[in-house]
Amino acid sequence: MTQSTPTSPAIVTSGLQPASKVNKPATRTPLEVLGRWSFIIPILVLNLIVIVIPTIFSIYIAFTEWSGYGSPVFIGLQNFQKLFQDKVFFRALGNNLTWTLIFLTVPVFMGLTGAYLMSGIKRGQIFYRLVFFIPYVISSVVNTQMWRFILSPRNGIGVWLAEHGIPWLNFAILGNKDSALFGVAFVDSWHFWGFLVVMYLAAMTAVDTELYEVARLDGATRFQQFWYVTLPSIRPTLVFTILMIIIWSSLTFDYIYILTGGGPAHASEVMSTHLYNQAFFRFDVGYAASIGIMMTIWVMITVGIFVILRRRGWEI
Repeated sequence: MTQSTPTSPAIVTSGLQPASKVNKPATRTPLEVLGRWSFIIPILVLNLIVIVIPTIFSIYIAFTEWSGYGSPVFIGLQNFQKLFQDKVFFRALGNNLTWTLIFLTVPVFMGLTGAYLMSGIKRGQIFYRLVFFIPYVISSVVNTQMWRFILSPRNGIGVWLAEHGIPWLNFAILGNKDSALFGVAFVDSWHFWGFLVVMYLAAMTAVDTELYEVARLDGATRFQQFWYVTLPSIRPTLVFTILMIIIWSSLTFDYIYILTGGGPAHASEVMSTHLYNQAFFRFDVGYAASIGIMMTIWVMITVGIFVILRRRGWEI
């Protein structure tokens, strides 16, 4: 039978440290704290002046009657009552939805197709990227003036095609109620789709080439490789561009205003041009602010849907 040896208190307590020697978080001096905040305070102040204060003021103005001069007069929800009775606003809302559907289909399809075809080019790819991206970096004023001349019913491409036996474009595309919105969307798509080509091409170049090799060994065609390998691999970029397109489509303004001004007869009117006309031509700033709030709500709903889908496990 063995006899246990008593344990020395010095051995038991040798691994413990006195309370005075336990590491404590270092205290920062006020000067150190101020030095760290000095990097972010300018951005916070800028956001406060440019975003927060104008947003709060716009929300207040939406509940007032104000022409931009004098003092606003509080009128409650009258601007929103007027908004839901405004046929032009609902026409503009419908045009925004049409614009969004156009840009979620045509430019995205062209961007994916162009990027996939360019991904197979090994030499001179930088040159093609530059060519596709040039229209996007050119000013919208320059682009619109160029296309205004091309689509002119007097000496544009429609007249030239009619002289060569193709008369179906020989009319005022931007001056016709049935084609004005689609004409502007075509011009804006021409300017925008090169940006999508560059975005999708950058995502495709990051796809593991071994995935394509395995797909080829399994007998997959080029289309099957694109559908089952490329699209799933670039899904984060694709979803991001879709979200941006929806947001940008709700805020679109420059191409429509420069080319048609929302006409003819509100045929190409969107919410942003309607807001602009109410604020700067009719001087109904309170009503224009209520339109701006509706645009903000639309964007918030869109972003909220994406956030909810991500929380439910959707890989977007």
